[in-house]
Amino acid sequence: MQLNRRTAIKGALGGALVAGPFAGFANAAALSRTGALAGAAVGTLVPVPDARDGVVRLDLPAGFSYRSFHDTSTPVTLRDGTRLPGRHDGMGAFAGPGGSVLLVRNHEVNNPQPAFGPTKPYDKRGGAGTTTIQVTRFGEVQDAYTSLSGTMMNCSGGEMPWGAWVTCEETVNGPDVGPDFTGASNVPLQKRHGYVFEVPAGGLAEPRPIRKAGRFAHEAVSYDPDEGILYLTEDNFAFPSGFYRYVPRARRDRHRNLDHNGQLQMLAVKGRPLAHLEAHQDTTTVHDVEWVDIDEPDVEFPYTPGEPAPTSNDTAINFVGDQGRARGAAGFSRCEGQVFHDGVVYFTATQGGGPAMTGPDNVNGYGRGWGQVWGYDTRTQTLRCVYQSESRDVLDFPDNVTTSPRGTLVLCEDHDQGNYLRGLTTEGDLFSIARNAMAGREGDEFAGSAFSPDGHTLFVNIQASRGLTFAIWGDWASIGV
Repeated sequence: MQLNRRTAIKGALGGALVAGPFAGFANAAALSRTGALAGAAVGTLVPVPDARDGVVRLDLPAGFSYRSFHDTSTPVTLRDGTRLPGRHDGMGAFAGPGGSVLLVRNHEVNNPQPAFGPTKPYDKRGGAGTTTIQVTRFGEVQDAYTSLSGTMMNCSGGEMPWGAWVTCEETVNGPDVGPDFTGASNVPLQKRHGYVFEVPAGGLAEPRPIRKAGRFAHEAVSYDPDEGILYLTEDNFAFPSGFYRYVPRARRDRHRNLDHNGQLQMLAVKGRPLAHLEAHQDTTTVHDVEWVDIDEPDVEFPYTPGEPAPTSNDTAINFVGDQGRARGAAGFSRCEGQVFHDGVVYFTATQGGGPAMTGPDNVNGYGRGWGQVWGYDTRTQTLRCVYQSESRDVLDFPDNVTTSPRGTLVLCEDHDQGNYLRGLTTEGDLFSIARNAMAGREGDEFAGSAFSPDGHTLFVNIQASRGLTFAIWGDWASIGV
């Protein structure tokens, strides 16, 4: 893609204007429909050497700097003896002591294997979890340790306003289900997986899953502090994915932990049962939604310990979503990252936007587009596709997402060509923030984007078996972030 100076993609909208928090995206929506986005979404990026060793790993706007750390291209051992497993994925950033930043970072490791780190594991045969890192605003590591272990395939999660990270297992592996797409036997596992866990920033997690928040392929969460509701995305690769919320039984405030006795619900579009939201959308349409109850959010399938389970992974991974779809819940394409900002939950549908699907696709995934960004207004209970990519050269498989203090969304791309960090402003401007310039690894995805609490530093991971984390800083306002 030609990298010229930043080009705005907003323009005049034909027809009625969209009001409320979605209004800023309306102009871009009109251009998206007419194809005027081709070749847009660019910003001037230049090669920038890493402050750690002078090697160019990122292209950034001129004047920006970065430092990488915890690069598992060579073994990395933490203060508590933990050997980092790589696969750096979702991440949250919190205020630390003395002006430092506390990062709680996921490691998306699958397949039964020994738990890492010295902490009490949830499952001794689960090789994923979280590590916590104390860093300066310039990416200088001050401390690091294991904060949760014994989980599986920790993908993304979400920051809680009381100072905690909720980490999500993107799997339903367990001794009671057959192997997933990797084909590794689940017989060695000691616990069921497919849950969310709370990890306190700066502390150690109690390895206790929030079972009533569902057992499914969790991706990310966000939290509405006004209502005390947790929103959850599902990345069900070959099947329709749902958008969920977890409503507490007892009202909680922003200083309390999550309720373990809440009600899981799934989004449905009023008057459109089983709406195909994975398909190409009219991005000016605002949908009224309702929420259908999930009666059995957690299940243990029958099995004999030490023997292969008779229940297939495909059956297990659809168990929760099928309950919602039986009541008309909508289907999305691979719901992944999400973030709550100013009353709106923004979430990505990584392969949304193409022709409607007629069934599962176990090869290419559910969805035939280049990605969508959805916005759910928690106050009016309405939903809109606020952005839809018409070309992979504009936005290519958006995954993790965060928001800057000014409200700009930062989207992490995850596909098989050069991956970018993109910015999407509330005025509908899409532009480039960074490019993965690691020679031979340009296809490794960005993940875990999170701003420091003061907005100075954007932390982000490159997710691969050889993972690493970046701290990026510069004049964010000058590029619209």
